[in-house]
Amino acid sequence: MRDRDPKKLNKDDLAEVKSLIGDAEPGSFTLEDILAEYGGRKSPRRSAVPVSVRPQGGEEAEGPDLPWPEAPRRAHPRDNVVAFPGGHAVPEERLEEEPEEDGPEEESGEAGPEETGEEEAPNDRVVEFPEEESVLSSFLKDLTQRADDYADHMFQESESMDQEEIRRLEQLIPGTDVEEDEPEEAPSRFRRPRRPEPPPPDTAPQELARRYGKGLKGMRLRAVLVFLLAAAALVQLIVPAINYVWLPPLDGYQTQVWISAGLVGAGMLLSLDVLAAGVARALRGRVGMDTLTALAAVFTLADAITLALTQNREGQLPYAAAVLAGLFLLLHGTYHKKCALRLSCRTASAAAEPYVLTLDEGKWNGRDTYCKWPGAPEGFGSQIQMDDGAQRIYRAVCPVLLLACVLLSLLASYGLGKPGHLLWCLSASFTASAALGGALVYSRPLHKVARRLAQSGAALAGWPGMAQSKKGDRVLITDGDLFPPGYVELNGIKVFGDWSIEKVVGCTATLIRDSGSGLTKLFHDLLRAQGAIFRRAEDLNCYEGGGLSAHIRGEQVLVGSAAFMNLMEVKLPQGLHVKNAVFCAIDGELAGIFALNYTLPDTVFPALDSLLREKVGPVLATRDFNLIPAMLHQRFKLAADKMDFPPVERRRELSDPDQPHSAVITAVLCREGLLPCADAVVGAKRLRWAARFGAGLTCVGSALGVLLAYYLTSVDAYGSLSPLNLLIFLLFWLAPVWFLTSWVPRY
Repeated sequence: MRDRDPKKLNKDDLAEVKSLIGDAEPGSFTLEDILAEYGGRKSPRRSAVPVSVRPQGGEEAEGPDLPWPEAPRRAHPRDNVVAFPGGHAVPEERLEEEPEEDGPEEESGEAGPEETGEEEAPNDRVVEFPEEESVLSSFLKDLTQRADDYADHMFQESESMDQEEIRRLEQLIPGTDVEEDEPEEAPSRFRRPRRPEPPPPDTAPQELARRYGKGLKGMRLRAVLVFLLAAAALVQLIVPAINYVWLPPLDGYQTQVWISAGLVGAGMLLSLDVLAAGVARALRGRVGMDTLTALAAVFTLADAITLALTQNREGQLPYAAAVLAGLFLLLHGTYHKKCALRLSCRTASAAAEPYVLTLDEGKWNGRDTYCKWPGAPEGFGSQIQMDDGAQRIYRAVCPVLLLACVLLSLLASYGLGKPGHLLWCLSASFTASAALGGALVYSRPLHKVARRLAQSGAALAGWPGMAQSKKGDRVLITDGDLFPPGYVELNGIKVFGDWSIEKVVGCTATLIRDSGSGLTKLFHDLLRAQGAIFRRAEDLNCYEGGGLSAHIRGEQVLVGSAAFMNLMEVKLPQGLHVKNAVFCAIDGELAGIFALNYTLPDTVFPALDSLLREKVGPVLATRDFNLIPAMLHQRFKLAADKMDFPPVERRRELSDPDQPHSAVITAVLCREGLLPCADAVVGAKRLRWAARFGAGLTCVGSALGVLLAYYLTSVDAYGSLSPLNLLIFLLFWLAPVWFLTSWVPRY
């Protein structure tokens, strides 16, 4: 019986059970009870319970001899037993397999309900399972229950607190800004990410400064000479336009053509380095405006030589003036860019321990925020050598312009049966496509901004840091940004009670140092002057009310503002009129007062104004408990309502120097204060906008110039497409770019 299933009993098992319980005392369980427990029909008289079985050997056993331990069961009343249909001990399949053995019902002598004629159990004994509720119904029921519970307890806390105490806390604790939940971004279309370009080597800024400084004086001189050549070519066009004639031997047409060819050739020799750079860029698959300028010079020189030898286009001269103007502005723009990069590298290498400005994604309130932190500018040398935003746009547009120039020139010459006009068409198309402001869009404003930033002690780290400046609309402001070292002075010390000045200064300086406040240097100097030492503080806590607490050698030390002392119920002297001070209390008693004098630098006001004009909101990540929006507004008339003021723990996180930052550098700062940071942020945003807008404007002008040149060459409009008219057209598109580049550094 030990190896069999207790729910399947045959005839031999029943006999064994009968022999085991044959000597049972009166009132013990019968065979029907056992069958009801181990697979038979449940007895209608009593519930099934475990049975105590005595082995044949005469020894008592604690329970039935089963192959697994049987858990104790409670006896349930008869009314609580629910009879489920089909609860037979032996299935019908089992009876068919063993017909020679009698089933448990025949052995027990009991008949089923069909034989006895008993009616089935009434319906009230059948337990109906509840229907499954829908998700919406259960959600609404849970929401209603939560609303009822909230309504029952919403006024419980406010009723238990004293209203005067509430008003007292609201007056002493400054309000803070709470971060909003980030909205879910709408699903956008899948775009394959661009293949990242291999970055240039991260060369040291000192080495880059020497590299960019080579040949600057010679390039400036060559630009002046090319400008004089362009002026001579312009005079060559103006003299016949005002009905003047050249004196012999300059009055001949062929002589004038050879003069134009000589001017173009001289200009190309003086600009050979920038022209070679444009051709080399095209060979690497990066066609730019310098490439179109180089091709315009080549085809114009070829057209001039051909015109001097064989042709006469109704007295029309080559496009020497327009080409030389393009060469001059190309040299001028290259000179500006090299000067800007050299100045930025020199500024970045000026400080041994500079600050790094980065744009960290989602730093405050889900917004990209500029953060200033001390560290080595790793990657500065690599970023500053990368292509700027204008060059990236030209790399996408200029190959199309180059192809259009070639195809349209072929259509206007060979397509119309005029193969002799091919060089003229190519010269006109490429000269019209090479915008004069292409080299000035980024280089000229970069040089002007670099000079301004160098005066304030900052250097932009190339285009990668400017490219992401569109998303940056917040900037962290710390204690040192508002009040650099030297702008907070100590006016006096007052010690109360029996405390020594060394102990009060030591305890206060320790908590100030451990909290990372901007007053650390001030109290460190005071500590050395008083001959005190730093102490070991435990359990440092920062409070929203404007103070600190810690335990030093078993004594509770409180350091904070006057409002914090009132909040902690520390008695202050009556008639105390100290606007800005640091209070120290030991074990609940006032121990000392340190009167401070805050002086806001004059550069803070223009820096904040420039940030707010560019819609960059300041975020006060201060650790000095005196620097709260109310104090800045009342004392210094700053626009505190336009500044974000996070809670104290969040301010400590935002100003933590060990927090992770973005790998892309926006600028390197070499001086303390808010001005270098603000100038770098505003300059990066303006440069980005000007480079993109100016590059787009020049591309539109170039496209219109190519189409206009194709139409005029196809109809042989020599007078409309004269060198002077083409130069005026190019200067017309140069004017907005020139004014745009002059606007960038004016902030």
